[in-house]
Amino acid sequence: MQQSPKAREVLMLAAENAALKGGKVGGMADVIRDLPAALAKQGVTAHIIMPDYGFLAREQQAEFMCEFPVHFDSGHFLIKMFRLPNPLQPLAWIYLLAHQQFISPGHGIYTQDAAGRPFATDAGKFALFCTAVATALCGGLLPLPERLHLHDWHCGFFTMLRHYMQEYATLKQIPVILTIHNLAMQGIRPLHGDISSLEAWFPELSKKTPHQLANIIDPRYPECVNPLRAAINLSDSVHLVSPGYAEEVLQPSQHEQGFFGGEGLEYDLQQVQRRGKLYGILNGCEYPPLREDSPSRDELKRQLVSLANEALLYKLGFSENVHPSELIAQIRLFQQGRPKAFLLTSVGRLTDQKMLLLRQPWQGKIVLDGILARLKAWNPKARFWLLGSGDDAIARQFSEVAARHDNFLFVNGYHEELSDALYACGDLFLMPSSFEPCGISQMLALRGAQPCLVHSIGGLRDTVVDGKNGFSFSGDNLQEQANELLNTLDRALALYGSEPWLVMVKNAVSCRFDWQTSAKRYVTELYGMVE
Repeated sequence: MQQSPKAREVLMLAAENAALKGGKVGGMADVIRDLPAALAKQGVTAHIIMPDYGFLAREQQAEFMCEFPVHFDSGHFLIKMFRLPNPLQPLAWIYLLAHQQFISPGHGIYTQDAAGRPFATDAGKFALFCTAVATALCGGLLPLPERLHLHDWHCGFFTMLRHYMQEYATLKQIPVILTIHNLAMQGIRPLHGDISSLEAWFPELSKKTPHQLANIIDPRYPECVNPLRAAINLSDSVHLVSPGYAEEVLQPSQHEQGFFGGEGLEYDLQQVQRRGKLYGILNGCEYPPLREDSPSRDELKRQLVSLANEALLYKLGFSENVHPSELIAQIRLFQQGRPKAFLLTSVGRLTDQKMLLLRQPWQGKIVLDGILARLKAWNPKARFWLLGSGDDAIARQFSEVAARHDNFLFVNGYHEELSDALYACGDLFLMPSSFEPCGISQMLALRGAQPCLVHSIGGLRDTVVDGKNGFSFSGDNLQEQANELLNTLDRALALYGSEPWLVMVKNAVSCRFDWQTSAKRYVTELYGMVE
């Protein structure tokens, strides 16, 4: 007898979760960590399921539930399922699925494939993950929820199985909601002729006609499957993580002009909007009460050098070779000591989404050189600390800049304690993203009483108001945007320490983008749940 979906329960499929140590790469993880507790206050229980990546279940001491076979890639894969109570919402479960194919080197979540085979490893990983989730739900190994909530392209395969495959038809009774955290990442792979292709993962599905597969084929590359497009077209509702981004994605991208919109999927998103099923709801931010023993800004600044050294050592522990960025950072830490004057900060992934404007040409060098030159001319003791990991080419370029400028510290990696300190003790936070679906970094910096200098796009436009809690710039093309970034930095430095600046600091720390406001809209609009 088929089970009935449990009322006011949601199952989230996600690739990341910051509630688990080692489970975070980007902002999606913060959402998956914080949203369940906010939904619980609205009377909704949100469970989470994600891959184990070879270490999460062991390190969290999760309870083993069962082992079950999954039909995938013309064979049967044995998947182990674990669970643990959500540490931030004990009435909800976090389920972890384990298999050798989910493991990436160095406790990683994602795999950086060769340039000619983007997403090859990860697409296969998440295709298997989605098949395992669908199998567990249809086989009664997981209770059916009232709603299924998918996050980003990694879950697009789940919508394909639900829509096309008869063995998963039970899932059609459960409405599916898709949240897009980053439209630029789509997981595109070939339909045929590769070990990482639709044909390899789902041989029966690949035999359908192009007309039958029209909703999942990439509009630009007709020989490829697009998991994110599948999720957009085959879900019941689509959610963008800020109102500003929800507007921008309806327009075609113009990369050469510095505008990143629908990334080839604008037509599909327009169709969803016409059906009244496209939503722009801003992500929230946690605002914990201030504790009496919380370190002051000066105390945090004194800790920065030791935290930076910890971050460098942590990365070296998982590296076979020493990257030049680590050596340069060690030298700069020795030369600079702790920042004693103005501190410009930035925390973000080393991707073109976050760093393209810093890499634009400037007087024979790049804009990042221009920022450091302006900073030094204004105050020789001022410093810029940037923490980020990601693209190796960007890391090399920023390492070269660090070798040229003694007022720049670039820490190539991710370290939660260092990032928290930079949010809390910097004087100005720089976030010049070329597109920003929502952004959490600017919210965390504002929470730490740090005005932000941002590109006025997406979620940054929804959270940072020029002259009130920070500074914003724009431009009609990449060169204009780069010039305005430098001009806006000059404007900020000229204002630093003045009465208007102090008011801006007070406004920054008093900003509230709370999860409760967003969670109410999730329940009523996205989930369509009624009391």
